[in-house]
Amino acid sequence: MDTLSLGIHSSRISRGLRADSRRAIVQLMPDTPNIFDRELVRRHRDRAALEFTAHDFLIREVGERLSDRLLDMARSFPLALDLGARTGGFGPVPGGPGGIKQVISSDLSYQMLRQANSPAVTADAECLPFAEGAFDLIFSNLDLHWTNDLPGSLLQIRRALKPDGLFLAAIFGGETLRELRDVLMSAEAELRDGASPRVSPFAELRDAGGLLQRAGFALPVADSDEIVVTYENLFRLAADLRGMAEGNALDERLRLPTGRQVFLHAAQLYAERYPAEDGRIRATFQIVYLHGWAPHESQPKALRPGSATAWLADALGAAPPDDN
Repeated sequence: MDTLSLGIHSSRISRGLRADSRRAIVQLMPDTPNIFDRELVRRHRDRAALEFTAHDFLIREVGERLSDRLLDMARSFPLALDLGARTGGFGPVPGGPGGIKQVISSDLSYQMLRQANSPAVTADAECLPFAEGAFDLIFSNLDLHWTNDLPGSLLQIRRALKPDGLFLAAIFGGETLRELRDVLMSAEAELRDGASPRVSPFAELRDAGGLLQRAGFALPVADSDEIVVTYENLFRLAADLRGMAEGNALDERLRLPTGRQVFLHAAQLYAERYPAEDGRIRATFQIVYLHGWAPHESQPKALRPGSATAWLADALGAAPPDDN
């Protein structure tokens, strides 16, 4: 793996990593409350790096779905950024759809990036170090749901794209792990007379398109699908989440150890409320896909109100409107 140091100016990417440009980006980000502990997110990924391939099936599946979205595009994207790449390869790759020639992998975790087979930059999606207009394509596979300021990150992503460059991403949606959230809250409320947050709040599909538009993307599109995975029990699900580095990183998480009785009761509730075949349990992952373009004069634009030159009634063969 090639690792690009942010202080080295020997590549096309790192030439744009000037201190003044980094400060300009940071100053544009509004003050936002910390929902997630970003340092803990990094530590989770560092710990998961060694055995990540044993738990990467969901990220790999979503990466294939992201790649498929480039199949019908009559465009080439020579230089791409994989934002939140982990160990890399979970999305469009050189030689595949999109005419990609090179992918730069970027992630919070150096331990993850050590396993990447592409040039890599250790960087935070909340403060991107890339020059304006650096990439033809930026894609992100199940990473941006960990950002505290998603609108600010989207704005930085749009600026790092060339005009008419494409942003393509998948994030966990609001229905993700709804079963786990339910049983943990119930178990803790019953045994402790109160519940602490244990499952992250995820973006809602109805808000996703508006976030893209707010960040200045043209032709924004948001859609979703669901992937249902079955597990032997709650503890197997929890082990997989840890292996994917998707454990609880909420800033307001409970710092004290949770009693084993809470998890045993939650496992019992899970089996009762959300059974699958053969005595297993089901876990829902809602995937929200984001798709937007950096603005360019060649893109289609909506007509101004009142600028139409033909009546819809004419096209339908109806009588024209009566001005009287």
